[in-house]
Amino acid sequence: MHVRSSVDSRGVISFVGIGSNLDDPAARCAEALCRLSQVSGTKVLRQSCLYRTEPFGFEKQDWFINLVAEIRTVLDPHELLKGLQGIEDMMGRVKGPKWGPRIIDLDILFYGQDVIEEDGLVIPHPDLHKRRFVLEPLCEIASYVIHPVYGISIRGLAERLDDENKVYLYRASGEPCLA
Repeated sequence: MHVRSSVDSRGVISFVGIGSNLDDPAARCAEALCRLSQVSGTKVLRQSCLYRTEPFGFEKQDWFINLVAEIRTVLDPHELLKGLQGIEDMMGRVKGPKWGPRIIDLDILFYGQDVIEEDGLVIPHPDLHKRRFVLEPLCEIASYVIHPVYGISIRGLAERLDDENKVYLYRASGEPCLA
């Protein structure tokens, strides 16, 4: 991975969605957050609380635990995606059915205000504005962020949401990373 500058003073503010519904999902999310903090060129600035969320799309499975992390990164979007996929691989993620159960799922929600539409990389995440399990934790830490495609704040998107899936606050997720 190519690191362009000091992550403490420069970089792009980005948001990463983290979710799991297998093998102690809260612990898997905490592990992914710790691993994210160890990606070279990336600094976790803050994270939302954990949320217990009803499955989306493929309902016959366990509920998920989800959170959103705000990061500063000097990695370009492709390098950041490779870093997230590396975390998923290290944690044992395997391909399964769309919206199916997973040990861990990491998605780039926003990369600054960039809009990217390429094979294998679409930013902002193309469905974040439709999903309560993403908007609730994102609204908690970044309600003021403007979606670069729709020109509406995260809070505005959440208020307009049609998704009826249930999302509950699970517990505060401020435990320190024991890396």
